[in-house]
Amino acid sequence: MLGPGKTSPPPAESLRSFQFERDTFTFANELVWQYRFDPKTGAMSVAPNDPPPTYSHRCFVLVRSARQFFYHARFEPDAPVAEPGVYGRLIRQVVSRNPRRASATPERIPIPGYDCLRAFSHAHEPLLKAECGGPWQSYFLRSHWRMVFPIWGRHQQRTAQRLCQAVRQGSAPTAHLFCFPRIAINHGLLLFGVVETGQEIQFEAYDPNVPTHSVTLSFDRLRRAFTFPPSCYWSGGPVSVVQIFRGGLY
Repeated sequence: MLGPGKTSPPPAESLRSFQFERDTFTFANELVWQYRFDPKTGAMSVAPNDPPPTYSHRCFVLVRSARQFFYHARFEPDAPVAEPGVYGRLIRQVVSRNPRRASATPERIPIPGYDCLRAFSHAHEPLLKAECGGPWQSYFLRSHWRMVFPIWGRHQQRTAQRLCQAVRQGSAPTAHLFCFPRIAINHGLLLFGVVETGQEIQFEAYDPNVPTHSVTLSFDRLRRAFTFPPSCYWSGGPVSVVQIFRGGLY
C-alpha cells in the first residue's frame, strides 16, 4: 500500500498527453433525475427524467474505461474497419486490463479503422455501452469506504499535490468527488490538465456526465479545500476528493 504523500508508480512508458477531443467518449452517463437549482437560495428540487435514462449510474465506469483505452489501446486508422463482434472482443480485452498502469506500445490492443476513442465511440456507442461495465462497478468502488471517515484539510492538500504530480507525469489520474454524510454529489472525473497559481490549483477534467466539453476542479491552497462549479446535476461548492484507480486500497 502506498504511504502518505506518495504517488502511484508512473506508467510503464512515457505517454502522450491525454486530449479531451481524442480520448473521451462521445456519449454521456445519463441522469436519472432532473435537477433544478434556485440561484437565490441555492435550494435544489428534483424530478424523474422522462423518458427514464437507458444508460446511467456509470460515471466511474466511464472514467475508468477512458483511462484504460488511454493506457492499453492502439488505434489504427489505416486498417480496415472490423465487424462488431471483433470490436466487442477488443473492447473486453481493453477494459479487463489494469486501470492503474499503462501497457507498453507493442502490448497494446489494436483498434482497427479509427484514429481515437472519440471517433470509435461515435461509431460504436451501443457496443461500448454494453461492454465497458455495468452500474454495479460504480457502486462497488474501493474508495467508497473512505467516505465515512473524516476528510481533513491536510488530506486534501496531499491529494491535490498527488493529483498535480500525476497529471504532470501524463498518467491521467481519476478522482472521486463526494459530500458526506449528506450525499449531494458522488461522482468521478478524469484529470488531464493543471494550472497552478499562488492561491489555487485548477485541474482540467473529463466529466462523463458532460461529454461535450471539459470541466474544472479547483483546489484552494489557503483553505486546503476542493470546489466544483455548478452544472446540470450539481449546485456547485465544496467537495471532498479522493484519488482512485491508483493502487493499494483505492
